[in-house]
Amino acid sequence: MRSGLILVPLLFVSLITRLPVHSSFAQSPENGPPPVIESQPPTDDTSPTPAPAEEQTLPEPIPPKPADAVLELIELRNALRLSPDSADNRLKLAQALYNIGDLDAAIEECRMALKLESNNAKAYLQLGITQMAKQDGQAAAIALMEATMLDPGLAQAHYGLGSVQYTLGNFSAAAQSYRRALELQPSFLDARYRLALVLKLMNQHQEAVRLMEDAAIGGISQAQYFMGVAYRNGQGVDKDLSLAIRWWTKAIEFGQQRAAESLSQLRRQALSPDQPERRRTGIIEAFRQYRDGLWADYPDMARKDPNESLGAALLKDNPGAKGVTVLLAEAYALGEAAHDELVGLYETGLDTRLSQFDKRILACFATTAADGFIPAKKALARMYGKGLGITPDLQKAKAMLKGLPKQEMQGILDEIAGR
Repeated sequence: MRSGLILVPLLFVSLITRLPVHSSFAQSPENGPPPVIESQPPTDDTSPTPAPAEEQTLPEPIPPKPADAVLELIELRNALRLSPDSADNRLKLAQALYNIGDLDAAIEECRMALKLESNNAKAYLQLGITQMAKQDGQAAAIALMEATMLDPGLAQAHYGLGSVQYTLGNFSAAAQSYRRALELQPSFLDARYRLALVLKLMNQHQEAVRLMEDAAIGGISQAQYFMGVAYRNGQGVDKDLSLAIRWWTKAIEFGQQRAAESLSQLRRQALSPDQPERRRTGIIEAFRQYRDGLWADYPDMARKDPNESLGAALLKDNPGAKGVTVLLAEAYALGEAAHDELVGLYETGLDTRLSQFDKRILACFATTAADGFIPAKKALARMYGKGLGITPDLQKAKAMLKGLPKQEMQGILDEIAGR
């Protein structure tokens, strides 16, 4: 039976990402509308996003999906025709039907498997997962509860049951199920993340933040985003905007869009003349503290100047991708020294380790320029004006310079024109 359900964890993970996230960790920013907190959409096999951390902690290995789900389905149908009384074949077919989105047929195969083996815990687990996908919470809860009674050591079933109870608003029962999943699998980071959300709703803030931080350290991007929110608003921790920036920056490495939006909002507030001066100064200082804090990650690096870029120092010490990565982090955090270093790297490249006109650098300049960072605006103007890695466009170049002093603007245009 074990071989018949090796895909269950993968199906389960893809489903859980669809569940809504109701969390007061996501407080609205100052003077802004409350954000819409949703779960991340399920990713497909072609997504460039790093593999979810939960895949590292589930009890069973996750095999690659078949190259052709239809061919797999045909093979399983043939196998079932030869052995119609095999519960194992029924469950394999249920998984294949789930993979192609035929949930009703998958449920029927699960039920047929249970008629053949009424005490099959994993069949109830598969049934519950499929019913969750159909948004039939009550039926899913019954199936998953049956799975936990038949096999109390099935961590996935406890986790799924917790998620169903969470969506049904039964937070106390959800917390109990998540705790049981963690007892069975202490390294199950996703259970820590979900339990943290539930505890926050139950006003158990300190434990919620501790669990959320564990999940964030483990690499769950949603948890990293929420840790940033917690430090921004002082929820369960002392308010620290530089730590919020640090957590959001980590989340962005894993493709967390809400973290990128939060950082963009901070940059806009720091650079907008419409913001109160005290607020602008505070945010700029937080970005500086974040950049300074990066040096602590490299204790062997000696800092020669308070304004020195860590990324630039890393490149001089040991040229490679790590220095470029740090330079980008510093530039996104409004580091002018790092930005200036990236300008040169963009135009020249770095031997065989960094191509000329690197798209990551261009994306960094485009993002920070849109937020109002003047050095990035100037760099983009030169790129558009001279066609450096992008199609020449003098109008876009002039648009980038809008708002600069006329003399400074004219100097850049003269440079573009070769005068």
